[in-house]
Amino acid sequence: MVTELAVDASNATQLASWDGEGGAFWAAHADRFDEGVAAYRDRLLAAAAIDETATVLDVGCGNGRMALDAARRATAGSVLGVDLSTQMLGLARRRAEHEHVTNVTFEQADAQIHPFLSETFDVAISRHGSMFFGDPVAAFTNLARALRPGGRLVLLTWQPFERNEWLQAFFTCLAAGREIPVPPSDAPSPFALSDPDRIRSLLHAAGFYDVQVEGLTEPMYFGPDPDDAFRFVCAQHAGLVRDLDPDATSRALDDLRTNLAEHHTERGVRYNSATWLIQAHRD
Repeated sequence: MVTELAVDASNATQLASWDGEGGAFWAAHADRFDEGVAAYRDRLLAAAAIDETATVLDVGCGNGRMALDAARRATAGSVLGVDLSTQMLGLARRRAEHEHVTNVTFEQADAQIHPFLSETFDVAISRHGSMFFGDPVAAFTNLARALRPGGRLVLLTWQPFERNEWLQAFFTCLAAGREIPVPPSDAPSPFALSDPDRIRSLLHAAGFYDVQVEGLTEPMYFGPDPDDAFRFVCAQHAGLVRDLDPDATSRALDDLRTNLAEHHTERGVRYNSATWLIQAHRD
């Protein structure tokens, strides 16, 4: 008997995407997504400061890369990764088995309402997985409850749209002269935690203190060459050209090819990106 996943109503749209086509795409391109933001890996793990006996919660763990990295540090501890996507969680479990990492488990859960055992975790981490909650105060309050007193929250989120060259370039090329709405900064989206004042307000309301927001910038990788990057970017952002006529579509894709070629370096196709490294403690 399959038990239906308990999800807050405000996260129903996220479940439909991440446990549907969106999650399937991310699982199919897991290595590319991991490679894309690999330059931020060491800074996130250093901030998490996971010791060998730590119990770690990875929120929005996706394909499991950060959870596995955490588990390798918590050699005498444990890691729980939670996500909405059955496809990505399946890949995360296969990765753990293939890499012989035995102190990590993965569970499908809505972290906003999931009944984590109270005061269980030393640290909660999230690499670009904490920006999609329908009710972020409720979600972060639930995470605070799951942390031990003095437990730490360490998040990596995107800085505003205009500071991320990669997405700005893709939107400009694929817009074909149209006005395309930027993902909102006050609702579930990649930029929901892009405003430092909003970040501090949400986390303080959820019971966190000593909230620190540090800006990081790193090159983001999209493929070994422009043709490979073109196929990946087109697949990920196909929706941006779906309503264009054939001529406009052709112009948009030509512009994208040109832009990708302009960003081809000896280390592959790379664009500037900007994130926030967020650290906080629970009361």
